[in-house]
This record gives sequence, C-alpha cells and structure tokens, in this order.
Amino acid sequence: MSELQANLLLDVSGTGPLHGRLAAELRRAIRDGRLPPGSLLPPSRVLAAELGCSRWVVTEAFAQLATAGYTEGRVGSGTRIRAAGAVGADGRAGADGPVGRPAGPGRRTAARVIDMAPGLPDLRSFPLARWAAAIRAAASALSAADLGHPDPAGHHALREVVGEYLARVRGADPRLGSVTICARATDGLTRICLALRASGCQVLAVENPCWHRVREVAASAGLRVVPVSVDEQGIVADRLRDAGAGAVVVTPAHQFPSGVVLSATRRAALLAWARESGGLIIEDDYDAEFRYDRRPVGTMQGTDPAHVVLLGSVSKTLSPAVGIGWLVAPRTWADTVRRLAGLHLVLRLPAGAGAASVRAAALRRGVRVANLDTYRAEPAPDEPGLVLGYGNLPDQDIGPAVRILAGLL
Repeated sequence: MSELQANLLLDVSGTGPLHGRLAAELRRAIRDGRLPPGSLLPPSRVLAAELGCSRWVVTEAFAQLATAGYTEGRVGSGTRIRAAGAVGADGRAGADGPVGRPAGPGRRTAARVIDMAPGLPDLRSFPLARWAAAIRAAASALSAADLGHPDPAGHHALREVVGEYLARVRGADPRLGSVTICARATDGLTRICLALRASGCQVLAVENPCWHRVREVAASAGLRVVPVSVDEQGIVADRLRDAGAGAVVVTPAHQFPSGVVLSATRRAALLAWARESGGLIIEDDYDAEFRYDRRPVGTMQGTDPAHVVLLGSVSKTLSPAVGIGWLVAPRTWADTVRRLAGLHLVLRLPAGAGAASVRAAALRRGVRVANLDTYRAEPAPDEPGLVLGYGNLPDQDIGPAVRILAGLL
C-alpha cells in the first residue's frame, strides 16, 4: 500500500470543481509535510474509488501537480513527490521551472511526460455536471421492474436510443432485436469472437496494421489471426479468398492507424466475399464521428445487415470509463452473443479429477478459483468442476491464469 493510502486523510470538502479541491488538498499535504519528498501517489483508479469520484477527477488533479512541479513520474515506478529543492517554500515550482533543477555534471533532469499515445479523447472536456444530472434524472425515473435482473441485451430504452442514433447519424439498419448493449466495443468484439469459435470458425482476418487489442481478443477466443494488408483504399479485400477466414474485422469509416476510408470498390468486394463465402464482416465503427477533411460515410451494416456486425461505443465521444458500447448483429448472431454475457464460467474436469486438489494447487501458484461442489447441496465426486470468475479479472491476467490451470490439468 502506498504512503498516501496508508497514512493520509484527504479533505476535499468545499466549493468549486472537485479536481481543483483535490489538487489544492494534495498541495497542502506536500507543503505541511504530510506527503514527504519521494512518497508515492496511489494509482488514479484506486484514489478515485476511495474518494467516490470519477478517475478523470484524480488524473486532472495529478496533472495539475505535475505541471506545477510538485510530482515526477517514471515509467514502471508510478508518480512520486519531487525531491526537496524542486518546490519552493511557498509551494510553487522553483525558478528553474516544473522540470526541476537544471542538469549539471552527474545530475539528470526528470521531465514531465507529454502523453501523445492514442486511444483517449479530451477527458478534460467531459461534461461532468450534465452527466451527473442525467444519472440523477434516469435514476429518479426507475421503475421496480428496472431493478430486477437485467435483460441480456441491455435496457430496452437504451437500446432504442442507440438504435435511433445509429440509423440517423451512421446510416445503420438496427432492426428490431438486433441491438445489444455491451461494455465498450472490445466487449462486443470478445462476444462475437467467442460466438464465431463456438460456431466452428477457426480463422479471423484482421487489417494490418490494426488496433492490437483486436488480435489479442481473437487469440484469447481461440481463433487463428491472419493479417491482411491495408493500402490507400483500405483493406485489400481480394486477399480474403486466400486467407481461409470465416470472418474479418475492419474499420471502414476510419482505418486505424492509417486513417484511410474504405473505398466504394473495396466495400463492394468485401460484401461480395461475405455473400459468396458465408463469411461475417465485423465492422468496428472506430472514430467514425471524428472527421476533419471529408464528408461522413455510412456504415457497411446499413448496406447489408445480414452479413455485417456493427461495433461501437462512447469511449471516444465521452470516456472509456463510461463503459457503454453496442453490437448490432443479424438475429441469429445476436441471440448467441447474448447467451455469452456473464461474470463466470464453469470448467468441467475429467471424471476422477479432484476439484479440491486442483483448486489448492492453483492457489499455491497464485490463481484463485472455486470448487463447483461449494454450490451443490451434496458433493458430486463423479462430476468434478471449477467455477472461474472473470468479472474483476484484468485482461492481462487472463493468459497467465489459463496457462497455469492448463498446466495443472
């Protein structure tokens, strides 16, 4: 546990924006010695959870401290309070600026990192007040039925709103029953990849280059990934016939990372491939709302709803922390992906295998699972099994956990 989490009580009461109050309280803690030089700040998500606020509030407060020269960050070691001398007695950065003292013989200057990595919108512009008001309004209008078990497809009102938006703004064809609400586009891609694998599909084609999570999600679902090159017209659709793929993931409106728009000729070729081969086109509507040099283009799903699955989210228009995405699929696929939603799965073990011993061995190797017998009225030694929860499992832990369990079994 970091020093801030263990020893410091933060008072963020008062008026004004919460991120400003948090930054001011952290500055006071630095000036009065409660946060000594070299002490480590907690991860933003941890502090946000402790304060009961959004992660943006914490990251914005941390950014203010870094800009003013109070903190320094190094990759792999977190954010720390700067050493004495970098911050003046009045709590402001010294005369040498926010990057600290000038470098001399044997001295290294710790510079603030300017984060230009892709994947995030301008979180400083998030409409916090309007978002909070919308949540209050929606919560006050909840019925008793809304508090019961949720529809696997998502709340009907949200599905209707998303469907209307996609039809009006993106030219999609969200027919009745085709819209499924999920947690971000990556969640939707995970579901459709699992559905493909369950249907017998073994190979998924992807654009090359593409967002790395596409390859990772497909591989985690048990699919073999085949890269298909991208040129100035988008994915080279003619090469799909030789790839042996049962499905392909494309970003027609704004290819990542090249930014090219899939040409009309390539769109036609891609749809022809799907119709002739029975393949599935997974259309990631990545960055479709952001255009600086061209008119908007409609979705491929709107052209052929029977052969295209449309993925999208509010991660770029609002924030990835909101956790709202959607999947528009042909009805046969929509039913399958809804059955795959959940927070755990049951792993059946071979007859004669000891679930208790497997669970104990896994725990010794750092993986906690549950014995299926825990949830039975009486143990069933002839039907051993484990219950694997993944609702709170970081993506990067999935691979190591699977390898450990596979090794034990």
